[in-house]
Amino acid sequence: MVSQTADLLKNELPLELEAVVLPEDGVTGLVLVDIINGFCTVGAGNLAPREPNRQISGMINESATLARVFCEKNWPVLAFLDSHHPNKPEEPYPPHCISGTDESNLVPALQWLEKETNVTIRRKDCFDGFLGSIQDDGSNVFVDWVKHNQIKTMVVVGICTDICVLDFVSSTLSARNLGFLSPLEKVVVYSRGCATFDVPLHVARNTKGALVHPQELMHHVGLYMAKERGAIIASEVSFGAQNQQP
Repeated sequence: MVSQTADLLKNELPLELEAVVLPEDGVTGLVLVDIINGFCTVGAGNLAPREPNRQISGMINESATLARVFCEKNWPVLAFLDSHHPNKPEEPYPPHCISGTDESNLVPALQWLEKETNVTIRRKDCFDGFLGSIQDDGSNVFVDWVKHNQIKTMVVVGICTDICVLDFVSSTLSARNLGFLSPLEKVVVYSRGCATFDVPLHVARNTKGALVHPQELMHHVGLYMAKERGAIIASEVSFGAQNQQP
C-alpha cells in the first residue's frame, strides 16, 4: 500500500533529475549534512535506524565515494554534525545526538574526514546548518567557507532529505538569491547521496508522539521541495572539463 501511494505521489509530483558534470576548472564545494551515528548507525540512539536500511546505507556509500574524490582533488568540504546540549531539546523529537556522545560523531565510513586538511567540521544544534553556523560574534562559518573558497557550485548530500538537508538548502538558496553568498551560483542535491528515516503507520500508531513518516515518499517530497526552491536535483554526479562556449 505504501509503495502504491509513493508511486501515485511521484506521478502527481514528477521530479526531473539531471546527470550533473562538475567542471574540473571551476570551484565546487561539498556539504555533508549529519551523516553521523545518531541518524545512520543501527541502534545508536533514539533517532537511529532500528535495523539495516538500504536507503541510508546507499547514502553513506555514495557520500563517502564523493568525499574521497573531493579530498583527492583538494576541493573544499564542509561536514555538519548534529550536536545538542542535553538541556536544550529539539522539539518534536526525543533527545538525540547529544554533544560529546558517539551519536554526534561521523559514521565509521567517514571518520577519516577529520584528518583531511580541506575539510571543515561544524557541529550544529539545530535542523538548519545555515543557522547552526552562526557564531557568537554574528559571523557565519558556512558563509565564510563559501566566500573564502570562492565556491560557485555546491553539492549537498546527507540525512534527512526532507528535514535537515531541505532546511539547509532552502536557507542557502534564499541567501544566494539575496546576494549574501557571492560567488555561489548553483546548489546541487545528489539524490542517491541523500536519505531519510522510516516510520510506518503501524509503528506511529503505537508510539506516543510519533508521526507517520514513510521513507520513500518523504525522500521524494524532500527532493521535490528542494527543486521547488531552486536546487538542481542530480541523479548522478561526475567530473569533467568545463564546456567551452563557441
